[in-house]
Amino acid sequence: MANKLGKINLNDYKPLRDVIFTTLREAIIMGELKPGERLMEVQLAEKMGVSRTPVREAIRKLELEGLVVMIPRKGAHVAKLTDKDIMDVLEVRASLDGLATALATQRINDEELKELKHVQSQFENYVEKGNLQGIIKKDIEFHDVIYRASKNEKLIQIVNNLREQVYRFRVIYLKDFSSTEDVIKEHVEIYSAILERNIEAARESAKRHIRNQEQVIVKAIKKSELN
Repeated sequence: MANKLGKINLNDYKPLRDVIFTTLREAIIMGELKPGERLMEVQLAEKMGVSRTPVREAIRKLELEGLVVMIPRKGAHVAKLTDKDIMDVLEVRASLDGLATALATQRINDEELKELKHVQSQFENYVEKGNLQGIIKKDIEFHDVIYRASKNEKLIQIVNNLREQVYRFRVIYLKDFSSTEDVIKEHVEIYSAILERNIEAARESAKRHIRNQEQVIVKAIKKSELN
């Protein structure tokens, strides 16, 4: 889980506004700042020990990323996640991942295959330890190896454009440790299909993996709304 919002640790290599933006963005993605929660500039500035100006700049930047919405006469709020948002993004991702995995099955080299297996082993290790940050990191790396192995730069560019929205969904999905065993099985299916050079099995395994995520995420969001 992300660290609680608190005093900013100044980074000599980053402007203050960038540090604040990254901190707030992480708090939203990791669920510390909840969907629908109002972002009060004064309170956030006091909590982080900074002035209001860089906080205001960060909120505007988060609005451009779609993580914050401005509501007339009510100010800035963390953007809510609707079933439609999830479906729209993950429909696109399912198609992209299906294509990327099919291409990777044809084009992956031995080094990339070894890397994919190694990352999957690390993912399983983090699941055993219950390390959410490690699980998220290795899930991203697993899919990144496949994207890279597709050898299609335009496809990778499109995937990167969706990365921020997908990351927020990924956190919701992987926070549910009851689903991680399913993720392991699905990753193994994808890896096995790629290893066997079975293009259609690889494509369908990748698409099914994303469709299953959609179900878990929608269920998790509905549950959080009841609490």
